[in-house]
Amino acid sequence: MQIIQTVSALRNALKNQPSIGFVPTMGNLHAGHIALVTQAKQHATCVVASIFVNPLQFSPTEDLANYPRTLKADCEKLKLAGCDIVFTPSVEEMYADFDGRNLNQSMTIDPPPIANVLCGATRLSHFAGVATVVMKLFNIVQPQMAVFGKKDFQQFFIIKEMVKQFNLPIAILAGETVREESGLALSSRNGYLTEVQRASASQLNSALQHIVNQLKNGNKEFEALEVKATALLKQQGWDVDYISIRSSNNLQLASTFDNNLIVLGAAKIANKTAGKTRLIDNIELCITH
Repeated sequence: MQIIQTVSALRNALKNQPSIGFVPTMGNLHAGHIALVTQAKQHATCVVASIFVNPLQFSPTEDLANYPRTLKADCEKLKLAGCDIVFTPSVEEMYADFDGRNLNQSMTIDPPPIANVLCGATRLSHFAGVATVVMKLFNIVQPQMAVFGKKDFQQFFIIKEMVKQFNLPIAILAGETVREESGLALSSRNGYLTEVQRASASQLNSALQHIVNQLKNGNKEFEALEVKATALLKQQGWDVDYISIRSSNNLQLASTFDNNLIVLGAAKIANKTAGKTRLIDNIELCITH
């Protein structure tokens, strides 16, 4: 496995590869990330994983400096998974006009309006930062396919839209969410949780699963289901950003005529040592009328 820091060296390493699969990450890897690499290996002769903590997607209230950086451990995991190349660029390498303080990235991707709801409602400009760095990485790696996890379904949807609207010759594959036995979705942020909090963290998934069960039983009172789940989580000590039932086809609010649905949630669980840890989750389902 090669570890490469510069764009020129990466392009040189990839120039004779017949097919390239790509898995972009911000590091601090867990089994969910490794599953994406394994999936990419099934579709490409060379798999590239990037590790880059992207400043452009962090808001002023989010602590970029304290984001976990575990490069050595990450590379060991990727090597065991059979990854061929790890791309670990510096901020200077990714942002040509970076002056040591400001990125000076005057040209960015303007994501679709769906980026302003759900996670985008409280993380302003987050998805513009994500889309911009992913576009940069696509231009650098030039893969035939890339794998994104469905745990962050909104991000997955926005990247698919970007690829479609910019006519990029890249197949975007979905990686299924990897979970602990309790149902808790694997996340780099789970590392902030104590064992007691980790047990409580599965309550978010349980709340979403309860809605899914109601929908499967024919309950179409979407707003009432959202309100009830939100109230229950608040009683359990959560600070709820949103619980939302939407069409998985376009992420618009669900109608009673939709068959393909997704129940999404984001909420913060109290953490005495690190403020509140924000977790996200979702469950897809198909119902017949």
